[in-house]
Formats: sequence, structure tokens, C-alpha cells
Amino acid sequence: MPIYVFDGERMVDKSTGNPMVTGPSGPVPCPRVLSDMEGYRSPIDGSWIEGRRARRYDLEKNGCVDANDLRTKKTFRNERFIKKHGLKQE
Repeated sequence: MPIYVFDGERMVDKSTGNPMVTGPSGPVPCPRVLSDMEGYRSPIDGSWIEGRRARRYDLEKNGCVDANDLRTKKTFRNERFIKKHGLKQE
């Protein structure tokens, strides 16, 4: 799947620079925009946190890590996928 970027005038393929082409068979492709997090009080020190960047700074400032970053072990259940990619089942 190509990745598109805005070049100031239109959306272009990031690797080739070709303009985005819309086909008659599907919807018009558009950028995906994620909204920022709503503000909240930090459970660590009670300061106000507004957005993802402030959350990262708050975790860093207080020597904490996101719980999602602690997941290091991936397990796979699909035997065909495991064989195809040469993985080991633990």
C-alpha cells in the first residue's frame, strides 16, 4: 500500500512522487487524521496533561513508561503464518 504525502499542491506517492490517482471503483482516498487526546490530570503528580506530546513528556519527566511498551513477547497461533515467516512458537 503506497504512502501519500502532501507536497503543497496535491497528494503524491512518498516513494515515487507520482500524484494520487482516484479510481472509479472506490471512494476517493483521503488522509487519515487522528484527534488528540482529551486533557486529564496526571495520576503521577497531578499536573494537567493536554495531548499525546504532553503525556510523553509527563511519563519521561517522572521516570515512567507506557504499559504498552512493556509487551516484548509476541505469540502467534496460526501455524501456517509461523511456518511461512520462519518463526518459533514459544
